[in-house]
Amino acid sequence: MKDQRGFALVITLLITALLVALSAEFVDEVFVDTSARQNFTDGQQASIMAESGLTAARKLLDFGLGMQAYSSLADLDRLAKMLRIEDEQGTLQVTIEEESGKLNMNSIVDSFGKETIYRPIAERLFKKLGLPLELLDTAADWIDKNDETRSGGAETPYYQTLKPPYVAKNGKLDTFEELRLVKGFDGKTLERLRPYTTVYPDIPNSPTTPININTAPKELLASLDSKISDGLSQQIVDERKINPFTTNTDLGNRVSAMTALSQSLASNSIIMQNEKGAVFRLISRAQVKETTRVIESVVRSGGQILYWREY
Repeated sequence: MKDQRGFALVITLLITALLVALSAEFVDEVFVDTSARQNFTDGQQASIMAESGLTAARKLLDFGLGMQAYSSLADLDRLAKMLRIEDEQGTLQVTIEEESGKLNMNSIVDSFGKETIYRPIAERLFKKLGLPLELLDTAADWIDKNDETRSGGAETPYYQTLKPPYVAKNGKLDTFEELRLVKGFDGKTLERLRPYTTVYPDIPNSPTTPININTAPKELLASLDSKISDGLSQQIVDERKINPFTTNTDLGNRVSAMTALSQSLASNSIIMQNEKGAVFRLISRAQVKETTRVIESVVRSGGQILYWREY
């Protein structure tokens, strides 16, 4: 009789333990499912916020710079500050970069493979950034339409040896990230180049890609001509902080060492005649609770979207 009671007690304890385990698993599944749904909802809200930030940024650019004769870093910072929002629903922050203040990698060579006036600029810039000049040869081979390999370059025979194999594009870069396909351009190199280079022309289908001196980084300014020292480029940066340049003539009048040089740079389409860009990179970051969404877009004045990525 005692053995039966002991056996019944063991069975009861086992059943109780099983029920506790099942209850715990059920509660855990409900919690995980609820959390997943909440994270999904938060993610959707963050995505909508980020997209709204981009829409507002495009409108602000058209409204804030539309009637202005120039664009500057101060203008971009001012507009970006108007898009910083933080409340109980979440946070939103938008950064605005002008692609027109960067060197266009598509311009270092023409479609026939001939090096352009922008190639020496790229060489000086790459030297300043500590990047090998062979990268310019591989980029040029990727862009030009011929299959002739430069001394430091690479054409389809090289890319066919990779896994998976592919062919050289023999056409212009469509996105900055496309450079990852080009020999020698890894992620670290792209991050080094990102503040200084672009693939988007200020004027569609234009053979020239002049640079806005109001938004160009100091290192790029010093690379525009061999006569521009680091000290002179810093002088340009200091002067534009006080008051942005409206034309290249304005640059020559206010920075004495640039009087003759600015005219030469403008006539060769190295810098803009009127210092106002038309292509902008917008990065909208929204956070709802613990969930963050980022949308990066490149737009042209007037609203045309050239690039879009959400992560």
